Amino acid sequence: MREPEYKYTIEIFWSDEDGCFIACVPDLENCAAWGMTYEEALTRAHLAIQADLVSRRVFGEPIPGPTPQVLAQQSIG
Repeated sequence: MREPEYKYTIEIFWSDEDGCFIACVPDLENCAAWGMTYEEALTRAHLAIQADLVSRRVFGEPIPGPTPQVLAQQSIG
């Protein structure tokens, strides 16, 4: 049996205050990472998501589903 995949939104932005990229996962409270490059922050965010989900399973906490994302409709004409 395969474990379900969770697809969470990751918001990445540059922080002048911290001097690095910050990656936040809004659906998982306090789940964030940082990196000196965009790619490093993204990679670390994926590791943070995995660690968060493992922790929730170990402690019997509920795993929230990802918030559905709706893309704006564009007309091509």
